[in-house]
Amino acid sequence: MAALNRRAFIAAGVTVGVGLAVATPFVLGGAGQPSTGAQLRSRARLPRPFSMTLRRPPILKPTATDGGVDRYDMTAHLATATILPGLRTPILGFGGVFPGPTIESRTGRPVVIRHRNALPIPLVVHLHGGHTPHDSDGYPTDYIYPEDMTYLDQHPSMDHDAQAMPAGGTTRGSRVYTYPQRQRAAMLWYHDHRMDFTGPSVWHGLAGLHIVRDDEEDALGLPGGTSELPLVLTDRAFDADGSFLYPSVDRTLVGTPGVTGDFVAGVLGDVMLVNGVPWPVTDVSRGSYRLRILNACNARRLRLRLDPPPSDGIVQIGTEGGLLGEPLTHEAFELAPAQRLDAVVDFSGYRPGTEVTLVDDFGDGAMGSIMRFRIGDARGVRFTPPSTLSAFERLHPSAATVTRRFRFQRGSVDHRNGWIIDGAPFSPTTIAARPRLGAVEVWELFADFHHPVHIHLDPFQVVGRGIQGPGPYDAGWKDTIDLRPGEQARIAVRFTDHVGRFVFHCHNLEHEDMAMMANFETVP
Repeated sequence: MAALNRRAFIAAGVTVGVGLAVATPFVLGGAGQPSTGAQLRSRARLPRPFSMTLRRPPILKPTATDGGVDRYDMTAHLATATILPGLRTPILGFGGVFPGPTIESRTGRPVVIRHRNALPIPLVVHLHGGHTPHDSDGYPTDYIYPEDMTYLDQHPSMDHDAQAMPAGGTTRGSRVYTYPQRQRAAMLWYHDHRMDFTGPSVWHGLAGLHIVRDDEEDALGLPGGTSELPLVLTDRAFDADGSFLYPSVDRTLVGTPGVTGDFVAGVLGDVMLVNGVPWPVTDVSRGSYRLRILNACNARRLRLRLDPPPSDGIVQIGTEGGLLGEPLTHEAFELAPAQRLDAVVDFSGYRPGTEVTLVDDFGDGAMGSIMRFRIGDARGVRFTPPSTLSAFERLHPSAATVTRRFRFQRGSVDHRNGWIIDGAPFSPTTIAARPRLGAVEVWELFADFHHPVHIHLDPFQVVGRGIQGPGPYDAGWKDTIDLRPGEQARIAVRFTDHVGRFVFHCHNLEHEDMAMMANFETVP
């Protein structure tokens, strides 16, 4: 990766693709249908699918491990990445890479990360799925201002003063985030969470994995090492010079938030990247693999399937909040933005030389494929998940002390098309709920279009959809629920440990940036 100076950052148009992409109208559908969004069209020459080799994100090593705490230093800065053959793509990168480096940690062992901002724009880091104190959760106005303020001084539409009611305060240059790690093993991810600009920041690279491990998971003997594959799925679009296209209203990423035209419904790319590689291929042995899949797309929903299918199907062992109680077998699995799938796939039944494609049934054309597994001659270790994976607690709606209702719908935001909750756009000064720590609550969520709803601080369990029970992809502890058009869903949630102000929001990032977010404040 190469560094990119601020002048090149502006000249390369790393923040925009305004006017260079072709939008199509909303892509709408009900349960089992595609995404809410508009399609960007690349102008670059794209590689032939399955011609490039899958890469793994690098593992970040701690700078210190004293006192039972793992300490890390990470710098977000401008860089360039080789994504399309023969072209260089300017990125905003944690550690200067896309996706950012993976952090591996253990339950009960605190992690402290000093995030340094060498970007020309503010940064907020959210550990998505983390059970985190409010001042380290990445509240949208807890800005880390750049070390060098020259770029912001040239674009004074950005308010340099602290925004209204930041949860943990603003800093300049760097900020220390503390994660107690009092949570189950799970695959989390971290990403920029700056108010109004999360969509373009993540699109241009500011996201990475954080994997938590524990003794319960270790005891199962799950496939590990090279047989554990973390897969970060992102759709993107590219200009002719290899730069990312993104339809920002304000190409400086400083002043006016939002996107142009139909893209307010969500931005869909026409290139599928896996760990930053377009439509990659990877060699696998004839054994069992643990596939840990994150849908890190801004707005694209996925229906994942293997073709030809494995004899045992896709065996789900976990979700956003860690292990399930028992394994579940699927022919295909749906993932909304921000959702994760933890699954075991047995490749031992395929003949050597077989090519197995990970398909997206919601995608058209080249976007109907994600990556390919090429079966080798060697036999690997086979793993059969036990009938019981974890004995986790079930939350019962009958124990709820309160039922709350929230409506996610399209609406007007500052006289523009946007997205709102209960008739109002996000305001840092408005509290939508004050749940008590330790109390079980039921939240009823209503949607007009597709809205993947994410709740900070603690995971939840899906109680039902409409008059039915949970859907086929709702098992276990979740931190994001895939709400479909016209749907009502019920979740049971209990917040613990940390008092303070947090947010819940739609994780279609264009919806979030256009105000579909609200505060809740936990109280003793």
